[in-house]
Amino acid sequence: MPPPLTHRRRLLVLAICCMSLLIVSLDNTVLNVALPSMQKEFGASVSGMQWTIDAYTLVLASLLMLAGSTADRIGRRRIFKAGLVIFTVGSVLCSVAPNLESLIAFRMVQAVGGSMLNPVAMSIITNTFTEPRERARAIGVWGGVVGISMAAGPIVGGVLVDSVGWRSIFWINLPVGLAALLLTMRYVPESRAPKPRRPDPVGQLLVMTLLGSLTYAIIEAPAAGWTSPVIVTFALLALAALIGLIAYEPRRAEPLIDLRFFRSAPFSGATVIAISAFASLGGFLFLSTLYLQNVRGLNALGAGLWMLPMAAMTLVCAPISGRIVGSRGPRIPLLVAGIAMTASGVLFAAFEAETSNMTRFIGYVLFGLGFGFVNAPITNTAVSGMPRAQAGVAAAVASTSRQIGQTLGVAVIGAVLASGIASGVASGVGTSSYATRFVDASRGGWWIIVGCGLAVLLVGLLTSGRWARATAERTARCLEQPEIQQATAGAKS
Repeated sequence: MPPPLTHRRRLLVLAICCMSLLIVSLDNTVLNVALPSMQKEFGASVSGMQWTIDAYTLVLASLLMLAGSTADRIGRRRIFKAGLVIFTVGSVLCSVAPNLESLIAFRMVQAVGGSMLNPVAMSIITNTFTEPRERARAIGVWGGVVGISMAAGPIVGGVLVDSVGWRSIFWINLPVGLAALLLTMRYVPESRAPKPRRPDPVGQLLVMTLLGSLTYAIIEAPAAGWTSPVIVTFALLALAALIGLIAYEPRRAEPLIDLRFFRSAPFSGATVIAISAFASLGGFLFLSTLYLQNVRGLNALGAGLWMLPMAAMTLVCAPISGRIVGSRGPRIPLLVAGIAMTASGVLFAAFEAETSNMTRFIGYVLFGLGFGFVNAPITNTAVSGMPRAQAGVAAAVASTSRQIGQTLGVAVIGAVLASGIASGVASGVGTSSYATRFVDASRGGWWIIVGCGLAVLLVGLLTSGRWARATAERTARCLEQPEIQQATAGAKS
């Protein structure tokens, strides 16, 4: 039996949960630095590199809500331990992948384990830190781990790729995963929802169909053609899945996605902000890594060092954001995040900041500042005001929004880049002008990042005021009412 939850034990539980976030986040940042090396070894196209990222985030996004509701039902610690085991095994398999197709398949195995980690860990934290201010600070620490992974990932990845090879980037998950597993077995208490939800296989299938079809259509469209029968078919399939999800889920007593959550303006806002912010992050890392190594000719370590200013700002700003959210609410961090991310995107989109060392440095610092401030208010807003019995599902929706954002960011911005480069080749521009063609082709992607930053700013402003808080209170009462009625009926019987 885990020991009683003293303050010291709660901090240890937080540290264990942060270890799981560390290996999942570190895996993504390290992988971005290794993309050009993988591309050369496997002879992959831009779309192939997109799939090494999106195969992971796609499966993760599809299974997060299932993992959250399953953990609420059969035990959060049990699912958390299973996730650590599967993620660690998947990492080992990735390190021995013989070709690109195998690597993508093994990344999907990793994602199955990853889907059991972050939302379940957030649910464990929510049920461990029950006092609102203490919980906000704990979530700030949680967000700081993303900064640590962003700071350490490019450097660790650069050193490993340049000295040992890209396969070694997956080895670092083994010791951290095993340590987290042993500590979880010893210290993390088991918890379940008082009234867990029943499985929703139809809803799960619709979510997977929607995300998979949409991502495939976006990534493969530049090569197949936007009006090709295959792309149109997958786009229509995604639309049909979305319509089916909206029509089917409200009819279930216990749906996979409780659409009533979205009656809360802060929760809906957190979802939109998460998608926008992580779409920016996915696109930012994808464009920056390819530019620094394929255009500027830097090695993996050199590219990692260039991304360090962005990562360092995220590391510094995340806990500051958590403290501000705990004491003054989410509005100020969201406004700072939106302004900084928008300004960074404008530097690259309008002024070609990547072509100058000084402007590139400023752009990276601004983006790191913005992203550091955005994570804590997303998480805190998503779970605050929701019944604790549904903490796993609420946290899973927030985590799913992040992964959907990153998936779409890489897919859309990668597609824009691939289309732009292909257009440059078709127009007869020589290979000696590859740098110019890359900068021109990436400009559309940077404007998309600008739009995402503006969405963070405007939605954050709209959903963090008095009206928005009132909608959250009404939603919480609506969600709690059936539970109160059931408890009353049980007491009378």
